[in-house]
Amino acid sequence: MTPTPSDPSTTAAQQPSVGEADSHEVIRVQGARENNLKGIDVEIPKRRLTVFTGVSGSGKSSLVFGTIAAESQRLINETYSTFVQGFMPTLARPDVEVLEGLTTAIIVDQERMGANVRSTVGTVTDANAMLRILFSRLGTPHIGSAKAFSFNVATISGKGAVTLQKDGKEVKERREFSITGGMCPACEGLGRVSDFDFTAIYDAEKSLNDGGLTVPGYSMEGWYGRLYGGSGYFDMDKPIGKFTEQEFQDLLYREPTKIKVDGINLTYEGVIPRIQKSMLSKERESLQSHIRAFVDRAITFTACPSCEGTRLNDAARSAKIKGISIADACAMQISDLAEWVRGIEEPSVAPLLTSLTELLDSFVEIGLGYLALERSSSSLSGGEAQRTKMIRHLGSPLTDVTYVFDEPTVGLHPHDIQRMNNLLLQLRDKGNTVLVVEHKPETILIADHVVDLGPLAGTAGGELQYEGPVEGLRASDTLTGRHLGDRAALKDSVRKPSGAIEIRGADRHNLRDVDVDVPLGVLTVVTGVAGSGKSSLIHGFLAEAAGDDTVIAIDQSAIKGSRRSNPATYTGLLEPIRKAFAKANGVKPALFSANSEGACPTCKGAGVIYTDLAMMAGVATECEDCEGKRFQSAVLEYTLGGRNISEVLGMSVAQAREFFDGASGTTNDDGQATEGFKLPAAHKILVRLDDVGLGYITLGQPLTTLSGGERQRLKLATNMAEKGAIYVLDEPTTGLHLADVEQLLALLDKLVDSGKSVIVIEHHQAVMAHADWIIDLGPGAGSDGGRVVFEGTPTDLVDSAQTLTGQHLAEYVSG
Repeated sequence: MTPTPSDPSTTAAQQPSVGEADSHEVIRVQGARENNLKGIDVEIPKRRLTVFTGVSGSGKSSLVFGTIAAESQRLINETYSTFVQGFMPTLARPDVEVLEGLTTAIIVDQERMGANVRSTVGTVTDANAMLRILFSRLGTPHIGSAKAFSFNVATISGKGAVTLQKDGKEVKERREFSITGGMCPACEGLGRVSDFDFTAIYDAEKSLNDGGLTVPGYSMEGWYGRLYGGSGYFDMDKPIGKFTEQEFQDLLYREPTKIKVDGINLTYEGVIPRIQKSMLSKERESLQSHIRAFVDRAITFTACPSCEGTRLNDAARSAKIKGISIADACAMQISDLAEWVRGIEEPSVAPLLTSLTELLDSFVEIGLGYLALERSSSSLSGGEAQRTKMIRHLGSPLTDVTYVFDEPTVGLHPHDIQRMNNLLLQLRDKGNTVLVVEHKPETILIADHVVDLGPLAGTAGGELQYEGPVEGLRASDTLTGRHLGDRAALKDSVRKPSGAIEIRGADRHNLRDVDVDVPLGVLTVVTGVAGSGKSSLIHGFLAEAAGDDTVIAIDQSAIKGSRRSNPATYTGLLEPIRKAFAKANGVKPALFSANSEGACPTCKGAGVIYTDLAMMAGVATECEDCEGKRFQSAVLEYTLGGRNISEVLGMSVAQAREFFDGASGTTNDDGQATEGFKLPAAHKILVRLDDVGLGYITLGQPLTTLSGGERQRLKLATNMAEKGAIYVLDEPTTGLHLADVEQLLALLDKLVDSGKSVIVIEHHQAVMAHADWIIDLGPGAGSDGGRVVFEGTPTDLVDSAQTLTGQHLAEYVSG
């Protein structure tokens, strides 16, 4: 019998406990010290479902991803030749004494699925490939092979060299060739065309030397000035508005042309084609914020009139099966497409139809049936991206693989979590080891084995708190064990709205002319199953309907930043700190930036030296000159309140909050007393970071080391400084431990009580129960959703229990 989420012990009871298993039955970790791990030892049973719990920052990801999965991938990479390894990412050995019993690790995380505008839900799975074959076989009229239905393959012809074998010798001949692709020639398979607002690209009254080009990065003081000035195509001191027609063409549209400047061969290209290649070939979400702002300001996109946004040429759209073209099929909701494919009866392609049907059914089973194959992959949320990746593995014949999941329930309504749990159990029952980092109690409860880390986060975490079955976790008195049965109560009284934002006729995506009033001055929670239309309604229409009120939307898009970016730089905290150091010591603020004049000259402020060993794996070692402190030794002589800049950046948020409040008696890493320093501008930012539960992260910690939940809360803390009257939060409980949700609710209350209107898109029942007003969308997802099925207080929602959300909330508050 396959165990169900309500009976997680069925399989576990039939197998030996971890203590009874031999060394071939466990993944043994000893002395793990990656990041904040404090030399922990664990034994993880193979072919079981193990859930890793603990507060955000307690070390879960360091153990699962940074140690176990990282070492598995490193060892696999070492099996390739040194030549092949030269094209692979460099992986250093994790800081662990013993790591035994590893199997091949497949990571299914929440990372967005690339920034390529040509990538869709259909292309990142095998669905589009199967459809192309299907239409090449059964489509009428017959137009060619599967490539004829690909929007990424152009139709071209010409002559090229081919190598032939004649009389045992290789002979090269030039032959004519032709490739029939499905790409729309008008939009080159993008499905959209762009129009430029030239007033945002150049200032007609200025010359190029005076900064006439207003495209980000196009300064005439550097390389562009040398290239443009040496091209000879225009007068660099002439106002752009007075250019001749030919000069305009050369500046804006000239195709790549080889030129020689100061004896150096260079390639000149007009501004428009260069923008198209460097900015428009990427998804908007992947661009840096200032470039994204320029694109929004200067460029408008419309559906390609030639292909009507389908990306395909006329020939590809002309071939049909049962009256449906491949463009029609890709535009269908996947659940509907599955039914259409099921209705095709053709013995010659029966195996293909079976495989395609199973793949599409997997989308439905995993709760993504509301998507369409034409949906851009970069537009998927973190949870949708992770589930799309999971589909690749559901039908895999591989067994004895270690699957590693990062909060697979992110973005899932309580109604969908049980389906996700069943899929995790299916992977386990095929003979795989399933490792899951998770906070949701519904998924923790189905585990065969639990590893709980803590007790807190950062330097206060990294210790093993509990290891064993779920029943033992409940009785363990750890932070997770104590909060595992938490239930939020409905509020005795709710706030009264001060007004409302009227949204009328909302019809984007699956919304069906929705009319709804979003109350102001209260905490409003927007609920509904994934794909019901929540984000389309709020992100798509609220800002426009709000009029003059400023809407600050904190969504799930990734934070942009390199390994040099950290919480101090991202939040603007470093600026007042640098100025305070400069003023106290009578020097320039630039000295206190590791990216500027104060940087260690040896490592250029990186703190590490990277050695490229060509075909061999590169090595990153701590800089011997600055000992990883990133600054010149002379800079570290300057202090503020008894600390130098490196020591300040090494503080946790909580320590820095106390320090910059002027608190005396704080100690540095050597246990020496320091004075503290009163710096209100810095203290204000640190209070916000502490309020969102990030008191344990260090100011100089690279953004690349933060978890998804930590990055989300960092954005929230940063945006709390804005002057907006309306805050929109998209699943702020992402990555939060059960014990931290209460702190988040207090923060939301604080925002509302300060006069803000807070609108939260959320699945967590504790947030629903705490709301003043609930707007529930549904009843289902995709074409089955897009309607408001409830508006009112949480108490009214529970009393009616007519919607899926109401039923699950009623069950939650009743315990």
